[in-house]
Amino acid sequence: MLHLFRLRVAALLLAAALVPDFAYAQSADAAKLSAGNAAWILTSTALVLFMTLPGLALFYGGLVRAANVLSVLMHCFAIACLASVLWLIAGYSLAFADGGMAQGWIGGLGKAFLLGVGVDDLTGDIPESVFFMFQMTFAIIAPALIAGAYVERIRFAHVLLFSGLWLLVVYAPVAHWVWGGGFLQQWGALDFAGGLVVHATAGTSALVLAAMLGPRRGFPRELTPPHNPGLTMMGAAMLWVGWFGFNAGSALAANGSAGMAMVVTHLSAATASLVWVAIEWLKFGKPSLVGIVTGMVAGLATVTPASGFIGPIGGLAIGLAGGGVCYWAVRIVKTRLKIDDSLDVFAVHGVGGILGILLAAPFGDATLGGLGLKMSVGAQLGVQAAGALIVVAWSAIATAAIVVAVRALVGLRVAPDEETEGLDLTQHGERSYTL
Repeated sequence: MLHLFRLRVAALLLAAALVPDFAYAQSADAAKLSAGNAAWILTSTALVLFMTLPGLALFYGGLVRAANVLSVLMHCFAIACLASVLWLIAGYSLAFADGGMAQGWIGGLGKAFLLGVGVDDLTGDIPESVFFMFQMTFAIIAPALIAGAYVERIRFAHVLLFSGLWLLVVYAPVAHWVWGGGFLQQWGALDFAGGLVVHATAGTSALVLAAMLGPRRGFPRELTPPHNPGLTMMGAAMLWVGWFGFNAGSALAANGSAGMAMVVTHLSAATASLVWVAIEWLKFGKPSLVGIVTGMVAGLATVTPASGFIGPIGGLAIGLAGGGVCYWAVRIVKTRLKIDDSLDVFAVHGVGGILGILLAAPFGDATLGGLGLKMSVGAQLGVQAAGALIVVAWSAIATAAIVVAVRALVGLRVAPDEETEGLDLTQHGERSYTL
């Protein structure tokens, strides 16, 4: 008995001696987690999802005929659900996991279904689960942006199949190239919040899909005007607010970089809005609500890739450039190319994102108020241009292949009488309005 008592006392003393070390180890691990940064990225995640649901849905919904509003809302909502599941299954892993032999081009499947990712695993100083969710919201809005190119005439089955394949074939590889340790990141390409990953990919793919789908009946002379500009303005306001999570959240920290990204994002949006409405006022004699909110979106899209590298001067300059260039890009696509990119996805998001990628080089330089570059302005501009060309080419080729494959499986376009009646009833059996 005495022997057992001595053994128990020794065990208790040993445990007491180990407790401080164990507690210290726990506190040391906990110190790696920044609660403030995690809280900000959690908030940013909600803001970015708010951009798609309901922001983008309402913005697009107000721009179509009353007989197609519900279909647009359905597209945005269904894409959000589909992209979320695919991001868990494989998208996140393809973008951010170790690609092994293919590293630099595509990630592997080591994090499929978030296998091996525990609640205490960190990305930087935030939980990896939070980083996963934040990046998921980007993967949601990118294919949802493309919906603006094919409204009022596409089969719903094609929307689902195309969006799912596009996420895995186009979006995930480009995210890996730019943010997941891929070759563009190794080259030093600057894309703070998605000029290449979101806007160039979605804009280019929208143009290709719209060209392959064909125009709406009556394009361009007999189309009805937006049925509810007020709805569009409400959606645009939600996009503006949500975009702070998009850009400032991409700092992945609650710090000065996030603060400056928020400043330049707001300045660019406001400036581009004024530029767009001024051009309309001079050209047509009347400033429009749809015009001023479209200019705002152009300013947001253009500043996105540069937002973490520039200062207030850059924010103003990029807003000026984005508002003017994207306005004329809308005219070129519709009147010269005669492509019915219905809600101007390429002209606003594609052109704006690419323009912002290029302008990140000069305005990221310290002499123009930027935060400084790791190479000369000329060298950085060369990397930015090369990255844009590669991403645009891949997006166009892959999108064309996906459209051909999906069209063979489920068809592409609704019948002419269904298009005339509207997709709300013919595709979904519901009405947007009962008057």
